[in-house]
Amino acid sequence: MKHRKERPDALSEAGRVRERSEASMHKVMVVDDEEAIRSSLRLLLRKNFSVITAEDGEDALDLIGKDQPDIILLDVMMPKKDGIETLQELHERGLEIPVIMLTAANTVRTAVQAMKYGARDYLNKPFNVEELTSLIISTLERRNEPPVPASHTKEFGRNETAQAQLIGDSAPMKDLLEQIESVASRDTTVLITGESGTGKELVAQRIHALSGRRDKPFVALNCAAIPETLIESELFGHEKGAFTSAVEKRIGHFELANGGTLFLDEIGELSLAVQVKMLRFLQEQEFFPVGRATPVRVNVRVIAATNRDLEALIREQKFRQDLFYRINVINIELPPLRDRYEDIPQLLDYFVSRFAPDYGNRMIQFDEEALSVMREYDWPGNIRELENAVESLLALAPEETVRATHLPSKVLARKQKIGCETQIFEGGMNFEEAERQFESDMILKALRRTNYVQTRAAELLGISRRILKYKMDKLGISEQGEGESLSEQEPPASGAE
Repeated sequence: MKHRKERPDALSEAGRVRERSEASMHKVMVVDDEEAIRSSLRLLLRKNFSVITAEDGEDALDLIGKDQPDIILLDVMMPKKDGIETLQELHERGLEIPVIMLTAANTVRTAVQAMKYGARDYLNKPFNVEELTSLIISTLERRNEPPVPASHTKEFGRNETAQAQLIGDSAPMKDLLEQIESVASRDTTVLITGESGTGKELVAQRIHALSGRRDKPFVALNCAAIPETLIESELFGHEKGAFTSAVEKRIGHFELANGGTLFLDEIGELSLAVQVKMLRFLQEQEFFPVGRATPVRVNVRVIAATNRDLEALIREQKFRQDLFYRINVINIELPPLRDRYEDIPQLLDYFVSRFAPDYGNRMIQFDEEALSVMREYDWPGNIRELENAVESLLALAPEETVRATHLPSKVLARKQKIGCETQIFEGGMNFEEAERQFESDMILKALRRTNYVQTRAAELLGISRRILKYKMDKLGISEQGEGESLSEQEPPASGAE
């Protein structure tokens, strides 16, 4: 009997020890709409933390009022209220709880963007237990520090470099890689120029990775993406109370990049007032945070980029000439994709492999005609446009072998234009005939791709259904797909609907 009396007491004491242990643990809130992820994280983290879960942003915001967590693991994509909306509301409520964004591979950019609203870091799914635990602990240790600005930190730079390498064996690419290797060790300011979508940030990352600063931060800022009223604070930071909304001290990009590299994309968008402060930093390696009377000295290499003509902006008095000379110590001009079409097959293979996991590990290949059409297309959006085209084809192409007819309509339009030009210059048709043939072929392709549903075909062509019907009547194109060749008869006089 004595033993039986002691047993409940022993169990009660064990329970009290467990309760005290749990009470001393940091509280981690897991917010994810997938039950499997919530359950897995609860099991993985319960040895080190007290874990509470919520299935969406609304649920999380309700629970926070009752049982405030020490840190939140917040999924990006959720119904009702997604991660970004939840983060914004936390900020509006003045709740300074550290947040780590949980993200799939295709939402990494969104997670990084979320850092503008106060998120401390992000982590890709699936999780490594040790990495997740370590990140939670380090974030909790830093939770009283002011949040850093939304940046591509050193770690993000490494991930991007691994995911989007500089690919190609063409002569322009070989010259570019030689230039990068040559300037990487010089520790001087570099200006990267070239059309939009040519990979300017990738070049900056490669320069950083090959330099003596490789183990220090790589921080990136798109100057065009930040409002003019905030850009000075983003670059140089501010003190608490420096202006109305400065409720806490903020570390700027220059200080964040100390010892490493700061990449300033679209530098031509900076205002003249900020250009003056940028010039001072490049001359003195020091700056004044907004609201601070004493300077901050840092050791940062600046790499700038632009797709604008800075010398033209100087003539228009929109860009300082002295700043131009400071950032243009070394100039690297990136070739557009149309000047290195030989690299397209390699780029296609790379993007297919990169996006395949997001589409059930689907693999596609391109037949010779499709490759030929893609080589002939100008790619005004350069690598970024090609990347988007590949992802679209993985999602929509009806076959594993991509044929020319599966390609985006604007790529096909270039093929049709070339075909018409060939016939014109060889004397096969005059301009009006070529225009008529081109228009007819485009409409037929759109109709075939949409199974002759005219509303969808019109959307594909970017015209109204009424205009499509008018053109079909004018060109003698059947509504059912019969007799698809261009009519040799004159179009009816009253073709309009």
